[in-house]
Amino acid sequence: MRVGYCRHKLLSLWLPASTYDLGAPGAGLNDSVSMEVEFGVCTVTCGIGIREVLLTSGCPGTETKCIIRVEECQAAVDCGWGIPISEGLACVKMPCIYMPPENRFKYVWKMLMPNKAARILPNDSAVMEVCRETHLVTYQCETQENGNTVASIKYTVHAKAEMQTEKSKRIETEQSRRKKTDTILVFYLVTGIIVTVGVIFPMIFMILHWGVVKSFWKSKSGQDNQDKKLANTRSPCNVE
Repeated sequence: MRVGYCRHKLLSLWLPASTYDLGAPGAGLNDSVSMEVEFGVCTVTCGIGIREVLLTSGCPGTETKCIIRVEECQAAVDCGWGIPISEGLACVKMPCIYMPPENRFKYVWKMLMPNKAARILPNDSAVMEVCRETHLVTYQCETQENGNTVASIKYTVHAKAEMQTEKSKRIETEQSRRKKTDTILVFYLVTGIIVTVGVIFPMIFMILHWGVVKSFWKSKSGQDNQDKKLANTRSPCNVE
């Protein structure tokens, strides 16, 4: 599963759940009706999200459901592979998963190495910037609260040489695509010019020499009529 940071970035638009508390169930409603609630779907598939708490009985007016508050929810801890928020040829910026306020959580960054124990990095910020090395490196950020890991996400940082090679391939691909596009455009342009010349020039000639063209068609029509009469005269029926 590959999860981008954008899904969690949207959570920055939300404030802590207590801010959205619209009051205890039944406050301002009909207290004689038994209160039944249901929980909405968590806004994320991993990490920390929010969900609506809906009242299904005792809503004001004719509403069958009404929101009484919004609260935090915990989805799967492992968020798989993330997408850096900034990626250049030299350095990369990678975010952890969190909800505002940022300083509410503790962030543990690790460098994952094959067949070796993970190396804990001296960085406890929610966003870490690293420069590319000569080989591929995998980083992991664990978001912790009260000593428990609530979210974890990994990033692959490719080597600088790989990025340069990939960039060169992209440039070559774009150039090849442009050449093909230019060839097609030139073909259509030449074809259009030939068709235009083949149609417009005869029309211009006919307009400028309409008298000659008209005389030619009249003479041709007269010759055709004479040929028909001659053919009718020589037919067996006319001989008898």
